[in-house]
Amino acid sequence: MRVMKWSMIALAVSAGTSQFAMASAQDDSKGFVEDSTFGINTRALYFSRDFRNEPTGGYDTVNGKNKSRSEETGLGFNALYQSGFTQGTIGVGFDAIGLLGIKLDSGKGRADTGLFPNASDGRSQDDYSKGGAAVKFRISDTVLKIGDQYTTAPVFATDDSRLLPEVAEGTSITSNEIKGLKLEAGHFTGITAQRQTFRDSLHLPSANFGGAVYSFTPELTGSLYYSKVEDYFRKIYSNINYTHALSADQSFAIDFNIYDTKSDGAGLQRAEKDGTTKLDNRAYSLQGAYTYQAHTFTLAYQKVSGDGDYGYGVDGGGSIFLANSVARSDFNAEDEKSWQARYDLNMATFGVPGLSFMTRYVNGSGANTGTTSNGKEWERDIEAKYVIQSGPAKDLSLRVRQATYRSSDGVYYGSASIDELRLIAQYPLNIL
Repeated sequence: MRVMKWSMIALAVSAGTSQFAMASAQDDSKGFVEDSTFGINTRALYFSRDFRNEPTGGYDTVNGKNKSRSEETGLGFNALYQSGFTQGTIGVGFDAIGLLGIKLDSGKGRADTGLFPNASDGRSQDDYSKGGAAVKFRISDTVLKIGDQYTTAPVFATDDSRLLPEVAEGTSITSNEIKGLKLEAGHFTGITAQRQTFRDSLHLPSANFGGAVYSFTPELTGSLYYSKVEDYFRKIYSNINYTHALSADQSFAIDFNIYDTKSDGAGLQRAEKDGTTKLDNRAYSLQGAYTYQAHTFTLAYQKVSGDGDYGYGVDGGGSIFLANSVARSDFNAEDEKSWQARYDLNMATFGVPGLSFMTRYVNGSGANTGTTSNGKEWERDIEAKYVIQSGPAKDLSLRVRQATYRSSDGVYYGSASIDELRLIAQYPLNIL
């Protein structure tokens, strides 16, 4: 699931609305080596999931019994080298990804948090690594990339919610030739899961997508995407985002997202759930946010209608740009309606730049889960984050995230009760 949807939308808008200089990006190229960047993002993550002794809680597949808790700590290194482009009409470049995860604490009865691969005895592996590379070409302001890469399209997005991110394998093209318009498309044949090392561990047959993000005005942005995953589904996605400054310290924003999904071929996404092959639904969310000085108040409503849950995962764990996809649940079950109330506080206004707080509550009802036609669930999230602003540890971020989840149906999302805690320390080291 994707927890920071608005930030991803902002990135896409930024990419699509960059102002044009007289020369294109390729005209301004300084060279393969001269424009190179290399950085290592280090992430320490403590992950605890308490199933509250529920009979439908975590399951120990080795010992054949339920467990009340999963708890692990790991250290992840995400190295990314991005070369510049050679000079000339067609620029050529190269990107490389190197990932390493190290287990710091775990146990046979506490494993399976999603941080590490499982060994045959049920324990988490001590370490795991993976990597990849891509060649890229640029003409003017259009880039073609072939190989391993991270993706952020709303219909094909790699996830980064654990120790190491997913990595997609395929071809993508991104164009910013027209002012205010970003065009992108891709063909992908595999995704390496977050805690796995073997290629195509998500068993992606093949996926094709294309889409556009357009800035109508500095305040109004819209997007439209289409994707098709062989033998799973085809999707159409649309978004409208509007932000408006009321004064120097007040603003409001409205964000609307909608997916239309239908089964394709064997319809594997629905068949894996209940043996049928029909998937035909619409999932939408509408959220509004009002900001006054340090305070932001957000309300959101989300609804799924038609046949089946909103399906994703094989096309990337981040391919859900809906408002109520939060820390634990996505609130995306068949016929489910959900609402959210959220509050954010930016302490920079009070003289503590880098410190922020967030809390939200999401409530869902009317879900058709297979065992009930009125499944209910709720989730409460609390988060505090501090980013060091200067000195040797500049940009080091420290984050505490706590989630409480409850459901009326023991089969619903695998557990009726979960208390989750994550402690995250992250440091981006820019070497080049």
